[in-house]
Amino acid sequence: MAQTELLMLAGSFLLLLGILASKISSRLGIPALVLFLAVGMLAGSEGPGGIHFDDPRLVQTVGVFALAYILFAGGLDTNWRSVRPVLREGMALSTLGVAITALLVGWFVHATLDFSWREGLLLGAIVSSTDAAAVFAVLRSRGVNLRGNLKPLLELESGSNDPMAVFLTLGMVMLLTEPTASVLSLAPMVIWQMAAGAAFGYLSGKGAVILVNRLRLDYEGLYSVLTLTLVPFIYGLASLAKANGFLAVYLAGMVMGNSAFVQKKSLLRFHDGLAWLMQIAMFLVLGLQVFPSHLLPVVTIGLAVAAFLMLIARPASVFVALSLSRLSLQEKGLISWVGLRGAVPIVLATFPLLADIGKAETIFNMVFFIVLTSALLQGSSIPLVARWLKLEAVPHGAEPASLSTGEPEVPGTLYVVSVSPDSAVVGRQLVDLGLPAGVLVVYIQRGNEYLVPGGSSVVSVGDRLHLLVDSVSLVEVERCLAAECCPVRIDE
Repeated sequence: MAQTELLMLAGSFLLLLGILASKISSRLGIPALVLFLAVGMLAGSEGPGGIHFDDPRLVQTVGVFALAYILFAGGLDTNWRSVRPVLREGMALSTLGVAITALLVGWFVHATLDFSWREGLLLGAIVSSTDAAAVFAVLRSRGVNLRGNLKPLLELESGSNDPMAVFLTLGMVMLLTEPTASVLSLAPMVIWQMAAGAAFGYLSGKGAVILVNRLRLDYEGLYSVLTLTLVPFIYGLASLAKANGFLAVYLAGMVMGNSAFVQKKSLLRFHDGLAWLMQIAMFLVLGLQVFPSHLLPVVTIGLAVAAFLMLIARPASVFVALSLSRLSLQEKGLISWVGLRGAVPIVLATFPLLADIGKAETIFNMVFFIVLTSALLQGSSIPLVARWLKLEAVPHGAEPASLSTGEPEVPGTLYVVSVSPDSAVVGRQLVDLGLPAGVLVVYIQRGNEYLVPGGSSVVSVGDRLHLLVDSVSLVEVERCLAAECCPVRIDE
């Protein structure tokens, strides 16, 4: 019992330190992931904490679980309307851009260090993707507001490029452990992983929406447990089918986030908090795995590779991948700089360790050093670079406030919908009515009762639905009610 209590105390204390570190990071202008890693290193065997930890397999397991939840939360919070205009550019960056980065870094490492071509390409593959957790955290902080479609493009890239990096890393590990294997043999695998992962993610997202809406659980808290369960289920099932699990959970989250389902607002808040918990836990474990004394021998070569990655490989991959886009030179320059490396490369660096590849420990320490350098230099300077390139946008809410002291205008018109006995909406949940986005069911009048509605509220005979409708959605509401929900009466 004493050991269990000590473990609980130590774990909660480390998480508390991580939360406090996130508060400090915003004031110092340093990405939170750097402080999370620092807390883990200080708590490790070579720090004041003295916790002996050296388990790459556990690090990999924690990392995969955490990344799945982080990507799912990122997908939930991704607005399809904002992503659709930059879908082509995002896909180019997450596939061609990742491949070019891996190739250039592999060439540089092979040319300047005592690494074979395959070992160099392995290191290049590991650091080839930008990190979703790091990019989401930095771009959604108060200090970063970008013009146009830059923000959704960067978030789409970081959320969708991990599968390509995972594939390249596993492919290079296979080539190093099986010398007779050829690069061409990997092509069918990558096509299947990407196509099957995308299809599985889309179908899983649609199925999850139907399940959440139809299940009608008696306790609201169980909806959080349900979606908590769906993430590893989707990832595991996709992986068993040899599809890419990371892509599947990200797309499943995106499909759900752009659909109407029960308890949506509370579930979005729940998964946002869960994503932060996963980030803190993942970075703490990664920090525990690192021995600071092992980083000293790789400082020089780590700085050289980090500089090449940030100043040459990343910009070259961005400009080639976006050569056909209409983005300006300044926009491409900013995208080049927002190439944050984070937990994904460190987690991927555990694969060579577990495969017992010759230079695995050197690669792991180099990757860790590159991640720290990228997060410190790029993460902290993004607002400054955005201002320098004149790409900073005025944040929402910064417009001059009205000095009028009168009553505020209601942004729409209130309508009352009376439900008759033969109406098609009787017995259906509000979430299933298909009302447009500009419509809010304010309350339901049922006899002498006034009910505050939720997505799972079931419409009954005689209900009077009080709707707040904006002018844009009014025509759609009338068409919906006339075509599907008749007979009802709309009173203004």
